[in-house]
Amino acid sequence: MGHPKFSRRQYDTPAHPWKADRIKEEHDLRDKYALKNMREIWKARSRLRRHRQHAMRLLSRIDSDVQHLQREREEILMSLKSRGFIPLNASLDDILSMTVEDILDRRLQAVTYRLGLASSHAQARQLVAHGHIAIGNQKVTIPGYIVRVEEEDNISYYQTSTLSDSDHPLRREIEEIRASAEFGEGEEDEGQDPEFNKSDIAAIKESAKKAPSATDVEVTTPTAESSEGTGDDSEVQTDETTEA
Repeated sequence: MGHPKFSRRQYDTPAHPWKADRIKEEHDLRDKYALKNMREIWKARSRLRRHRQHAMRLLSRIDSDVQHLQREREEILMSLKSRGFIPLNASLDDILSMTVEDILDRRLQAVTYRLGLASSHAQARQLVAHGHIAIGNQKVTIPGYIVRVEEEDNISYYQTSTLSDSDHPLRREIEEIRASAEFGEGEEDEGQDPEFNKSDIAAIKESAKKAPSATDVEVTTPTAESSEGTGDDSEVQTDETTEA
């Protein structure tokens, strides 16, 4: 446990620091969720790893019908369901299929953006850190706070925040961006056929293969004799025109 004065980190760092695939994945997650640094991704992965290990340990127990083990299974399922990590009808097997994005989606920063209180993940982080977001009547300034399912409907602008006024310029801008995004989702008709389907693309490729290439086409250049003959004909035509 350790001394409370000397707290230890609650996450694990990568075993190998220079893995190209992992680094690319972490950069994509950081850009997608507007995270401050890679440490926030490592915290989410460590949490995910603990939940998976707990689920595998419970699944591997042979005496799973014992009362206390059954209660432990129900407790971990209820804990993850209350935080929104898994659906309400999930089982222990669903815990093994969780991803790090399931953890990051439950952060207050991501939930604020999903509810339309901010126009981007970066702006959502700024609003949370500056004290503009509250859960109920309690102001929360931690972007990484894990939002429970029952708390999600109570997230709004803090009552003393300037954004609580619906006429605030930034809030009107956020609402306009949200309205335009919702309008853009239904612009394309579901029954409308695309410009090219797979059969059209295959036919175009086949016709392109059959078409002659530049090397197959013979280009004839005029010779000196043909040019002289052309000149004589033109002179004859000129003389005939003059006599006429």
